[in-house]
Amino acid sequence: MESRIQLVVGLLVVVLGGAILGGEYFLVKWYPRHQQQVHEDTLKLLPYRNDALGIEMEVAAGLYGKVEGFPGGVRITRPEFWRIPAALTITAQPNPDGTFEFSPQILAKWQTQGTYEDIPRYHFEHTKINKRDAVLIWQYKDRAMLLTVRVISSDRLVELYCTPGREDEALFMQACESSVHTLKVAGPEPPAPPPPILELAPPVKRPKSGR
Repeated sequence: MESRIQLVVGLLVVVLGGAILGGEYFLVKWYPRHQQQVHEDTLKLLPYRNDALGIEMEVAAGLYGKVEGFPGGVRITRPEFWRIPAALTITAQPNPDGTFEFSPQILAKWQTQGTYEDIPRYHFEHTKINKRDAVLIWQYKDRAMLLTVRVISSDRLVELYCTPGREDEALFMQACESSVHTLKVAGPEPPAPPPPILELAPPVKRPKSGR
């Protein structure tokens, strides 16, 4: 009887020891490599072009899946059965003013909108995307982060809306940001900025040395 108990205890020790070693391998070795692979697979950029919208860009693989067109735009998602997926929506419309830049008035409105409307996690950035005047706006909406990008050319106004949905927010917002920064909009390029005016300082008069 005693030998059977010792045998059972020995087997339990072996099984528990194997489980502990397996768990340690999972936590230390396999899981970090798995996470790194998921990160790389999600951020891998894939080419996308839409001549009807006049755009060309690269879309992160974590966003790229089903492409659904609608009048004036397209929606790109990777459908998930059990949660709201990340999504990228792109629209384009004619630019009636034919300008290459957003007006100071509309920029000021977008910049202060988060404060006036008390929008959570609102952040505004005025920048350039492939030489085009562009605006990026981050905000928390419908229980998820939303990145809105507006890019202007003399021909059209392009808007992109990208959200991580219920996916990993930090990872999929990075996927959104890396994707929108590759956007190229068709049409004439804006004129080069004028060269800076250099002001020549008058020569400095040195006092004459006395003799």
